Amino acid sequence: MDLTALKKVASLLPESPGVYSFKDSAGKIIYIGKANSLKKRVGSYFNRALDTKTQAMVDKIADLEYIPVSSEAQALIQEAVLIKGKQPQYNIDLKDDKSFPWIKISAEDFPVVSIYRKKGPRQDGSASYFGPYTDVKLLRQAIKLIRKIFGFRSCRAMPKSPCLYWRLKLCPGPCAGKITSLQYCRIIRRIKLFLESRYAELIRDLSIQMLEASGEKNFEEAAMLRDQLNALSSIANAQAGKNSVDELEDLQKTLFLKKLPLRVEAFDISNISGKEATGSMVSFYQGAPDKNNYRRFRIKTVSAIDDYAMLKEVVRRRYSRLTREGSGLPDLVLIDGGRGHLLAAAEEIKKLNLSLLIISIAKDRENIYCLNKRSPFRLKEGSAVLNLIRRIRDEAHRFALSYHHLLRRKKIIGK
Repeated sequence: MDLTALKKVASLLPESPGVYSFKDSAGKIIYIGKANSLKKRVGSYFNRALDTKTQAMVDKIADLEYIPVSSEAQALIQEAVLIKGKQPQYNIDLKDDKSFPWIKISAEDFPVVSIYRKKGPRQDGSASYFGPYTDVKLLRQAIKLIRKIFGFRSCRAMPKSPCLYWRLKLCPGPCAGKITSLQYCRIIRRIKLFLESRYAELIRDLSIQMLEASGEKNFEEAAMLRDQLNALSSIANAQAGKNSVDELEDLQKTLFLKKLPLRVEAFDISNISGKEATGSMVSFYQGAPDKNNYRRFRIKTVSAIDDYAMLKEVVRRRYSRLTREGSGLPDLVLIDGGRGHLLAAAEEIKKLNLSLLIISIAKDRENIYCLNKRSPFRLKEGSAVLNLIRRIRDEAHRFALSYHHLLRRKKIIGK
């Protein structure tokens, strides 16, 4: 890609926070940076005079990628994760990492989360360190964000009574016996996953725990987990636009689709012992969530524990309505489940005399099932296509769980 092409690509970037990476002609990442406005920051490399060192780097740029995020503070976290993993040639400052702050999580029954400012993390194995981070101001904002979502202890010595943070619901209150060490360590695990930008894994973990809490009628904990899920989903979905065209083209090639799957609709069923069964449908357009077209379904015709029958009802209701209204149909339908779920959904679509492309993804081994193949296939771990399918599937699962929890809460406590 020459300079003119790079300028054109930069001009099409969003004016939103994010992380960008530059690649050389061999496809190797040579620099990773963060920006409050991707369009302005990346464009600045190609539209003004630069110092000698920076110009030498720009002369090697053959391609660029970006990840949009929800805030500049989150971009700071994402930048550190990528630099640590890729070790780009021109990120010399962070590779030396002798003068930048870190996030430290102490090793004790109720770990403390704090900013560590000394030169490099200690190597005694007594704590976990994340970073380094280039901007202390943004790091403080990131800490506030993490605290708002999860809550954690920051006091060096355990107080005898709850402090203001507990009253503001920014700390779970271990000093007052409001939480066990095991429960608190679960929170710490979530924070670590967040700092490693492992959002899909974190969302799956929270979804399972929310379902368990709801099943045990622990609605206070379920509500807390729901709020965390909603906050994290917003953050994760901000990244859905990452190279979305490339991801969709890869999906098209992998599944041998005749056209680019710009509109993907995904279905999931949620129930506990058949009670308050619900279905969800999420819609992604150009690789990003289109929340205006999300739909919830309260199961009406199935009383037994029968996921296939429930899925049939939801699929039938969705596409019979679109057919009646003359609305546009999706380019691809994704079902959360195995071959049985795929066949159940396909049967209803066939009854409606529709020709829709449909696949499913099983939870256990994440096998992909297609109608024209007897055996499932697996996508390479970490591939763009698998990540895209997971992202859509996880959003459908989260959406179904949140509605299921709402209905159970209304039934039990009446609100």
